[in-house]
Amino acid sequence: MSATPKKNRAARRILATAAGLATAGAMVAALPAGADDRGRPAAGHGRTVDVQLLSFNDLHGNLEPPAGSSGQVTRTHPDGTTTKIDAGGVEYLATHLREARKGNRYSVTAAAGDMIGGSPLLSGLFHDEPTVEALNKLKLDVSSVGNHEFDEGAKELARMQDGGCHPTAGCFEEGKTFRGAKFPYLAANVTHEKTGKPILDPYFVWERGGVKIGFIGVTLEGTANIVTAEGVKGLKFGDEVETINKYTKVLERKGVKSIVALIHEGGAPASSSYNYDCDSPGAGDGVSGPIVDIAKNLSPQVDALVTGHTHQAYVCTIPDPAGKPRMVTSAASFGKLYTDTTLTYDRRTKDIVRTSVESANYVVSRDVPKAADMTSLIQRWNTLAAPIANKPQGFISADINGRGSTAYEKPLGDLIADAQLAGLAPADKGGARIALMNPGGIRADLVYKASGSEGDGVVTYGEAFTVQPFTNMMNVVDLTGAQLIAALQQQVSGSNEASPKILQVSKGFTYTLDMTKTGAARIDVASVKLDGEPLDPAKTYRVAMNEFLAGGGDGFPALAQGRNKLVGASDLDLFNAYLSANSSAAAPIAPPAADRITVIK
Repeated sequence: MSATPKKNRAARRILATAAGLATAGAMVAALPAGADDRGRPAAGHGRTVDVQLLSFNDLHGNLEPPAGSSGQVTRTHPDGTTTKIDAGGVEYLATHLREARKGNRYSVTAAAGDMIGGSPLLSGLFHDEPTVEALNKLKLDVSSVGNHEFDEGAKELARMQDGGCHPTAGCFEEGKTFRGAKFPYLAANVTHEKTGKPILDPYFVWERGGVKIGFIGVTLEGTANIVTAEGVKGLKFGDEVETINKYTKVLERKGVKSIVALIHEGGAPASSSYNYDCDSPGAGDGVSGPIVDIAKNLSPQVDALVTGHTHQAYVCTIPDPAGKPRMVTSAASFGKLYTDTTLTYDRRTKDIVRTSVESANYVVSRDVPKAADMTSLIQRWNTLAAPIANKPQGFISADINGRGSTAYEKPLGDLIADAQLAGLAPADKGGARIALMNPGGIRADLVYKASGSEGDGVVTYGEAFTVQPFTNMMNVVDLTGAQLIAALQQQVSGSNEASPKILQVSKGFTYTLDMTKTGAARIDVASVKLDGEPLDPAKTYRVAMNEFLAGGGDGFPALAQGRNKLVGASDLDLFNAYLSANSSAAAPIAPPAADRITVIK
């Protein structure tokens, strides 16, 4: 069975103070509980009832178990040693969630965005219809939108909600029309610029047996900066705190006093272990990042926060504006974890007893039986994808880590940048001399060990697609040396200072990154060189990058200043072409040395 320990309730419980509530036995008789959703009398007659909240985030269409380090979580043992645990896969996630629900009459399942987008080929090839179908089978009750829900624009997001065949690709299975999500997507802070109205429902009220819990869903305010401009055209993204506080008042007026915020924004825990206790004595500030300020300013009426976006695992308490501890959770990414939170609901006040909230993250281990309905779903879509997915593209001699690498310069990032440079260097293709790749666009590792029947070291189209799933069109633009240096400085300053976004660079482009300094000073300007020669601030260089970066995405306004744009092939096409041209079974590609950026720590 799972390698996860049993829940340590004491460690994750917000303890009652001396002035806390009396025990259930001393409480007054409950108000009439009504009937549950099946019309049966509600169980129990106590004043309080425990509601199970199961949650996860950032699935990104990972229906099959993620490969390599992208499919592992770290567990820390009492003696300080750590273990890597293989995790994830919707067949296992379904089994774990269904087992967790047993014996819990009041159970609701929620998600904090990025369920789709940046998906492996099995889902991405079919515009994420397979993932929405899987989420329906998982009995997901509600989800906020995330930034990746906008990868294909608001109209496609509406199709994910409402159903219907894809406007250009059509229906993927003969005689079947996509039925859409059975759960509501919430987008409280995403409004139409012209009307000011939310593009989807701002909140959802879950009700069972007279118990009501309101969910408000938002994505991060900065979504427009990390999605292609076309994907968010005509949309406005509002402040998370202002929006949630606004709809908290709306729910209160409707008599809903128990409220959970689903926020696609997150933080970084002090430890990468999923079982890190960030409230333990001596832990200090156990989590940092944008979610901390959000949590500290949200209305005290909000009882718990389910968060995401940073792909981190944490279960922490952060004080609300009244100084009262409030649970904030995140379940890493790719379906490797789920969070089980107990919310004690007071029937008289219709509110959550905050002193009784308890929570823990659990591993979606692969040592449990696979859910048969999910296996069938995966097999059905794999059959449709097989003619494309299994085509060999190239060969590698060992794992080439991308998403799973914690280094600023990632071996797979170097390989992708080299592929882009090779494809766009010819004069008739743009004449590029430098290629830049955003690290967030690298969605997986290239894993040597065969995941299917193609043989060790073979890179298939499906594996390449999983690494580069966005099919961004490549641009080649003119940038001055001064603008390139400004872009390098923007990696570690401004909006990127707290969480640097280090661009992956093509061969021949080198510089020193000094992380002992702060802000833009972290870039040693004198060290920036191209083919061994100092970059000339006054000279113009042809630079290749995807359309997302060329639009200034990820906090790089300097890159949006490019001129004389030439639009080339897609990033995926260039990547596959490079693999094919530069590798064979006898001469596979070795992991790049990742020696282009010298890092001083």
